[in-house]
Amino acid sequence: SPVPYELDMGLDMNAKGVILKAFEQIRIKSCIDFKPRDSEDFYLSFKKLDGEHLNGQNLSIGTGCDSLSTVEHEVLHALGFNHEHCRSDRDDYVQIDEGLEYNFAVIGSENSTTHETPYDYWSVMHYPKNAFSNGSASTITTIDPKYQDLIGQRLDLSPGDAIELNLLYNCSKCLKIKDHLKRFQYSRKINPEDVVALCCQEEGYFIHVNTSGQEEDPGVLMTQIMRPKRECKVQCLQFYYYYTGNESDSLNIGIREFEDEQNTTGTFRLMGHITGRPTSYWKVHHVSLNATKNFQVVFEIKKAENSSGGFSIDDINLSETECPHVIMQIDEFENVLNTSKSGERLYSPRLYSKDGYAYRLAVVLNKTYVGMFVQLVSGVNDDQLEWPCVHRQMTFQLLDQTPNMQQQMSQRWTFTTEQNDEDANDTLIWNHPNETGTTFLYNNTELVRTGFLWGFLRFAALEEMQYRDFLRGGSAVFMFSFDGK
Repeated sequence: SPVPYELDMGLDMNAKGVILKAFEQIRIKSCIDFKPRDSEDFYLSFKKLDGEHLNGQNLSIGTGCDSLSTVEHEVLHALGFNHEHCRSDRDDYVQIDEGLEYNFAVIGSENSTTHETPYDYWSVMHYPKNAFSNGSASTITTIDPKYQDLIGQRLDLSPGDAIELNLLYNCSKCLKIKDHLKRFQYSRKINPEDVVALCCQEEGYFIHVNTSGQEEDPGVLMTQIMRPKRECKVQCLQFYYYYTGNESDSLNIGIREFEDEQNTTGTFRLMGHITGRPTSYWKVHHVSLNATKNFQVVFEIKKAENSSGGFSIDDINLSETECPHVIMQIDEFENVLNTSKSGERLYSPRLYSKDGYAYRLAVVLNKTYVGMFVQLVSGVNDDQLEWPCVHRQMTFQLLDQTPNMQQQMSQRWTFTTEQNDEDANDTLIWNHPNETGTTFLYNNTELVRTGFLWGFLRFAALEEMQYRDFLRGGSAVFMFSFDGK
């Protein structure tokens, strides 16, 4: 049954949003679910106290501790996890600085279990190398030096954390929605010879549908039938595609919903569409599905006249979460970073939040690191909106492109817009761009006003981007979400 939780009124607004995002990550990677407390006697109580600590089932998320990994760390404690470096076999993997052992006490095998999982240097439950240090000196030294700078990561649950969590709660018996994506059916409208599984480096295979030949009926690939689990009925489909056909070829993405088990025909709804020029790189794509009944995901490939090549689809993931609102994929990222002037900005198009605010995302290149910022811009809804734009949570993400999203460890940072956010001249950051910004010509057709750039100057260092699959195929994927009150 779901774990009940309660968010104390004293929690900062940003902390509340981060806690809910941590729940989403744990849901994706395990069978653990969470629900707001009704009248249960046993529940997780999140409060704002001094720092971060666990006292019974009270979880403190204090000022400066409202990050995804910190919340995950505390929730895993509440779910029964100890620190990774306190395992009974830890001396085979790390050395503790002499005299500081009391801060890193070993928990014997009679009081804990590792479920026979390997020691996990990547665990979100592992302290960093300089924990409890008076300066920069290391207090934990890894036996294998290549892990020295990795311990204490603050990205996300590691694949090892997820495995141990699933073992602890016997999650192998829980069928996740993603498990239904492992097998596809193809429609008779596709010639089976045109559906090819090709080797995809070390990861396995991808689906390729040949569009060469004359125009004909569309080919259709379908998943097994899935059932939404969450009450909110949101799903996000993520996949990569590679396109070598005619500009008029198209890939339609939809769902077929079924009223009940007796209904075998279902009702088709088109949810997304891809067409245009062929690609030179694998492109990530997200589609919001929002199915409310049992459903199939449907890929429909339409051939144009005299087409050659085809559509390839890979790394299909489906989660019961909202899709990111902005995606910026920068191909040949290292080359772009090295050849750009320090401080050069790459902007997304102007977009609109669900409640109507216009904004754009900026990726700022600085040779050895990259920044991420958001900027309000003037838009068509401005006269109907409430200013300043406060109590909105901004989530910045660098995608770990590991094929299975349950093994991903993406970089995520967040902040929530506040009434008292000001620049050095005491100007409100989130006020109407007409009052705070500068003018520029958007798309060479429209004069718009832009507000302040606000975000994270050192969002990710190039060196850190080498650790995981952040630069898959040489491409980096930056994502952003603008969440309302």
